[in-house]
Amino acid sequence: MSLAKQLYLIISLIFLMIFTGNFIISVQNTKEYLQTESSTKAQDTATSLGMTLKPYMHNKKDPEIESIIKAISNRGFYKEIRLEDIEFTFTNQELLNATQLDQSISWQISDIIVDKSFGKIDMNSDDSLGNELAALENDATTPADIIDNAQAKVYKFLPSKEYENGGMVPFKFTATYNDTQTQTTANINMSKILLKENREEKFDYVPQWFINTLPLQMSEKSSEINSGWNTTAVIYVSANAGDAYAKLYEQAKSAIVYAIIAFAISIACLVVFLQFILKPLKNIEKLAMNISKGQFSTIEKLPWTTEIKNVAIAMNEMSTKIESIIKKLNSNIENVTKKISLDDLTNLSVRQTFETDMKKMFIAKNSGYVLSIKIHDLGTFAKNHTNNEVDKFIKTFAMILKDTNNAFKFPVSAYRFFGSEFAMILENATHDESKAVATYLKEEFEKLGKHVNHAHVANIGATPFNPIGTTPEMLSACIEAYEMAKQIGPNESFIRDDSDLARDMQAWKDLIFDIIDNSKFSVGYIGDACILCGEDEGRLVMQEAFTQAKDNSNEQIPIGTFVSIAEKYDKVVDFDKAVVSKVIGYILQNSIKHDISINLSLDSIGNLEFIHWLEEQVETHKTIAHQLVFSITAYGVAKDINKFKLFSKAIHAAGSKVIIKRFESKFVPLESIKDLNIDYIRLARDYTDKIYKDSGKQAFVESMQELSNLLNIKLFAENVKEDDDYEKVKSLQLHASSR
Repeated sequence: MSLAKQLYLIISLIFLMIFTGNFIISVQNTKEYLQTESSTKAQDTATSLGMTLKPYMHNKKDPEIESIIKAISNRGFYKEIRLEDIEFTFTNQELLNATQLDQSISWQISDIIVDKSFGKIDMNSDDSLGNELAALENDATTPADIIDNAQAKVYKFLPSKEYENGGMVPFKFTATYNDTQTQTTANINMSKILLKENREEKFDYVPQWFINTLPLQMSEKSSEINSGWNTTAVIYVSANAGDAYAKLYEQAKSAIVYAIIAFAISIACLVVFLQFILKPLKNIEKLAMNISKGQFSTIEKLPWTTEIKNVAIAMNEMSTKIESIIKKLNSNIENVTKKISLDDLTNLSVRQTFETDMKKMFIAKNSGYVLSIKIHDLGTFAKNHTNNEVDKFIKTFAMILKDTNNAFKFPVSAYRFFGSEFAMILENATHDESKAVATYLKEEFEKLGKHVNHAHVANIGATPFNPIGTTPEMLSACIEAYEMAKQIGPNESFIRDDSDLARDMQAWKDLIFDIIDNSKFSVGYIGDACILCGEDEGRLVMQEAFTQAKDNSNEQIPIGTFVSIAEKYDKVVDFDKAVVSKVIGYILQNSIKHDISINLSLDSIGNLEFIHWLEEQVETHKTIAHQLVFSITAYGVAKDINKFKLFSKAIHAAGSKVIIKRFESKFVPLESIKDLNIDYIRLARDYTDKIYKDSGKQAFVESMQELSNLLNIKLFAENVKEDDDYEKVKSLQLHASSR
């Protein structure tokens, strides 16, 4: 998760915590305030109603009382307004109404009795308090209480304990009209409630879940209504919680809406602020990624935040230091390379360089001539001269070869193999031009012979460059020509012509096409590239896929010849496709766990159709994509570095790897390695051959190892045969080696 997302999340959680706390406190305070306000208002209303109704309480059934209470109730502020008598009372009319007697007759009521289990009856009059107390002292054990007072209109009922809260009570009485007298019973529901008005509590737009979540406790308030010293009734008022719920709901909604708006504005401001704050971090991240890729830039505009500024300064210093180290390593490697690639005495290139230049000729499909030159009877000359004279002679001879390049318009390169053996490459030279070089050298040799009193200086054997041959084959042809030149005479030369080529090109074309189109080749796997250091020492990490094909005579075709002809006739892309397909099948069928390197030609890596096909193959076999390592020779990379960069980018995007094999610093400039986007480098075998006793090679490999570590590239050694060499390579801590 990115830092920006983490900050957004943390700040959002903090905002949520603060808002939730404030919201709960705010709603709780509002709730308590509304409860208190409603209770206070209810008490005030009860007191006011008590004062208003006091004048009307001489007749508790007065319609004016109901009008006043309904007027207050209709305002909707109250849940319930209830007027209760201080005691249970009933009238003659209520008794008559509860019977089946004819209501149109003016009955006289007398002899009202009630069973003592229900309570007692006392006439409600305006007598003194003493009379009322006397009435309450009647004998409670008599079977029935009889009160005969025809003039009384209102009676007071004194309930027993079971009927303290009222209920249905049967009263027996005598009803008299003129001479008619009847005994009857009236069942009256005794209740102190004189009048009650109710209102719906909930407002329609307040959700029920809100009411259930925040229950309001609205206590009932009351006020006594007195008449003189006596309390005649009590008025009860209950606040309507619906009004309070409405206010509370609106307040909660407003708080949430405000919070959402504030949160949105805060996040918007945070996004802008973080973009400004984190931009330097992105620059630092970009610098770190560039450093890992070997691009040592610096941050020009330093951030103003102190901590980030310090990090940026540290990254700039690190980038500068690493770049300086790499430049120093490159310089050391170049110096070491020159040292091990040049002959100490003559300053001519050594045989390793000759073979490398021959590879370049194959890759570039150049023409020209290869010359083998050998000083005649150098041993005898050495016996008759001092070491200094011999060295001077060899140096002068080498200078003649070297100066030949200045005498002709086409490139001429000279090499010293060892002792008296030398070689030359005449790049893009024709047969006549090679003859001119031979004539020039003969004249110079004769001059040197006269100077040192050694007439027979050297002989020259030459052969045309064979694009479908091999370097050993051409050197062998040169030696044959050299032997023929010796037969001609001192300082003479013999030059083979194109008719000496081993095979007819059309025959080669037909053979190669048949092999590729019909898959008449096999793929083998060689090399045991093992980790040299660490806990996994000896673990197999990579093998190289190699192809084998035979001609019509069942003879092995040199792979260099095979690829050269395939490239010449635009058939190499089809060949590379077939090889890749076979390798993928081999990995899947045999459950191979280590990496397999697959050699590709320069024509293939520059072919967009091939790259697209390769991407599809890797995508189809994602599970083994990381095991496919596509291999290009260093001199192939040197042919077109930009084309290689595009290929490497596409391969890495697909999930596979890239290795440069047979690496030589003269092909790939050391300062360009960081831009190639590669995973492995495999050194040319000459760098590790006899490395245990060659300090120059040791210095080169050690420098390459340090450079590779800085660029996050794994360095391999190729075909290390001798145990002493292997131990030395192991001590240099290369990633892996093949033996």
